[in-house]
Amino acid sequence: MFTNHKISYNQTNSFSKLILDYLDNVTALDNFYNYKPNIKGIKKAVADRKNFPVNRKLLVDTLSNQYATLQISDKLKANIALLSSENTFTVCTAHQPNIFTGHLYFIYKILHAIKLCVELKTAMPENDFVPIYYMGSEDADLAELGEVHIKGYKYKWQTTQTGAVGRMVIDKNFIEIIDSIAGQLAVEKNGTAIVDIVRKTYKEGLTIEKATFHFVHYLFNEYGLVVLLPDDKNLKATFAPIITKELEEQFSEKAVVQTVAAFPKNYKVQAGSRAINLFYLKDNKRERIEAVENGFAISNTNINFTKEEIFLELKNNPERFSPNVILRPVFQEIILPNIAFIGGGGEIAYWLELKNVFTETGAFYPPLILRNSFTILNKQLVQKMQNLRLQYEDIFKPEKQLIDELVLKESKLKLDLEEEKESIKKVYESIKAITGKIDTTLNCHTHSLRTNALNKIEVLEKKMLKAEKKKFEAQQRQIQKFKNALYPKNNLQERVDNILEYLCIYGNEFVDILYKNSQGLENEFTILIEQ
Repeated sequence: MFTNHKISYNQTNSFSKLILDYLDNVTALDNFYNYKPNIKGIKKAVADRKNFPVNRKLLVDTLSNQYATLQISDKLKANIALLSSENTFTVCTAHQPNIFTGHLYFIYKILHAIKLCVELKTAMPENDFVPIYYMGSEDADLAELGEVHIKGYKYKWQTTQTGAVGRMVIDKNFIEIIDSIAGQLAVEKNGTAIVDIVRKTYKEGLTIEKATFHFVHYLFNEYGLVVLLPDDKNLKATFAPIITKELEEQFSEKAVVQTVAAFPKNYKVQAGSRAINLFYLKDNKRERIEAVENGFAISNTNINFTKEEIFLELKNNPERFSPNVILRPVFQEIILPNIAFIGGGGEIAYWLELKNVFTETGAFYPPLILRNSFTILNKQLVQKMQNLRLQYEDIFKPEKQLIDELVLKESKLKLDLEEEKESIKKVYESIKAITGKIDTTLNCHTHSLRTNALNKIEVLEKKMLKAEKKKFEAQQRQIQKFKNALYPKNNLQERVDNILEYLCIYGNEFVDILYKNSQGLENEFTILIEQ
């Protein structure tokens, strides 16, 4: 059994100023999005979305084909059918097909989309809402997608395959990773059953896209989650006008540069734009399309096109054209009747730079919702917390601060010299009064002596604390172990750990636990506490 404790994102010390200001509705960001991330904003988005039609028949037909060989729940079947209706809208989250789903937040994003759809149906019963996981299977960053951390161990897929990771095929090296993971996980209560599922979904010879599709379907079929595989010829054909516009005008970079120029200078720019924000995707290659004197060239290859040739290629093989991070969101919004996009802090940051890109394409720019975040405290961590007498808000403080606070709280000795510092201040005020009567220019010298004396007292305080810390080495080690468990590799748990170890410990019920504790629009960080 798990309970939860909510805290603000600000208290975690883990989110950028941009994201915190976005959640706080800071007016400096108002010009970079169209809808507030709240129920009022989404209701307005639903009303406006009706002016941005999508090809619903194509969407339903594509999904029906993609799911043709799978057993699907009644809920999922109904959701796919509902997409034919003009009163049905989607809540979308997107992610690449990291092996075994990668980090925990992959799962959190999907559950957030599912929960938000339920809440929106309650708020707007005249409409229906379908959760979508948009698989970014065209991403070619194997270094990122081919790595997973389980129980503190890093597993890396060694393969000579190149190009879009989703099109890569599971080989013997991949199966060896499963064998290694199985040895770690089989000792857990549900380990054997979960490893069996992994073996059934990640079969040798399957593409990563298909294997991820099967595994995500296994986890979320009963919730009615719709997985969309956008690496599809017919879906890409609907995007062809935008691809044409990009090739002819190279509009997206100009739009991003214009937005970034207007962006408040105290925020970090997230998205990197290129002259042409498209890749050419063929066989085992995904390379940039570049404009050259006589047409277009595909970087790192000998492939060249005249202007006429590339548009003929687009007409005949639209699936060979792949949007990058700048244009992928536009593709998503053109093929889905979307009214909310759920993303992490980094995703929201770069979407905020894309408003002009959406304006240029005439695509719908949806409300941007920060995904849910969790930190999981198992029984052992809860016990350590209690032993250290920590509050939930304390766990996000830096390790040094926790140790200092513990020593100050537990020590029986006086470790601060505040009273003495006040006395010194009074002494120097008295000296200043005397010297000032003699020569006012001595005031500066007196002030300098005062500052120097107080600085030396503060140095002494630090030395006193450092000396006293040596008496609390056992507690310091406990704090270090506690922080290492909560912050693997000095990062939030959700940005390192993988779902498999939790499924093996708690079973499929763990997904239900996460769902029950997921929020729709509350924008709070959740600490899950095992009882």
